[in-house]
Amino acid sequence: MQLGFSIVGVAFLVMLFVPNIKWAKSQPRGYEEVSAHENKVLLAFERIGQVACSCTAVVFVCPQGFAFPWALWLVVAFVLMVFYEVAWARYFKSGQRLYAMYTPLGPIPVPLASLPVAAFLLLGVWHQSPVAVAAAVILGIGHVGIHLGHLRELAAKQR
Repeated sequence: MQLGFSIVGVAFLVMLFVPNIKWAKSQPRGYEEVSAHENKVLLAFERIGQVACSCTAVVFVCPQGFAFPWALWLVVAFVLMVFYEVAWARYFKSGQRLYAMYTPLGPIPVPLASLPVAAFLLLGVWHQSPVAVAAAVILGIGHVGIHLGHLRELAAKQR
């Protein structure tokens, strides 16, 4: 674990924030109703994890740089972020329907929640930072938990 400025972390945050900003400008119909029932504990985990992941992504650098085998962690994390972008593209092409936010991407459940969490977890491994890994775990508990709750609520409404 080494402090510094991580341009790689900034790139991951840009990949994370750009589609989220676009989504925030035109949220799908029904999202406010679903989000009104979010578990407050999960929401606290999500918010803490969001701040912690954003900070740790930028302030930690990998002491090994791009040396093998550490670079493999970064490559896999980057591939997960590319899949995240693919999931967003699929959502935006769907006409921005609420249920499309939670549709699996192949075998990956709730990809818009699980992919960035997994990517930031692996980014923390690449940084060799237990703090960054813990931040991603906290984010995952909240963010994935909330999205699974939304999915359950939508499935119950369709019955």
